[in-house]
Amino acid sequence: METQNQNKNKVAGAIFIGCMFLGMGLGMYFDKMTMGIMVGMGVGFIASAIARAKL
Repeated sequence: METQNQNKNKVAGAIFIGCMFLGMGLGMYFDKMTMGIMVGMGVGFIASAIARAKL
């Protein structure tokens, strides 16, 4: 059971980091770095919560 929770956390963490970097890249592209990071983190938190609930 504990290994399954660790796997959920790893996947959720990877989703969060991926969304954050995607937001950072879009922020750089549109010259709005802070806004991109905030949007990326928000989407990352929501996506990681959904992934934890479904896995």
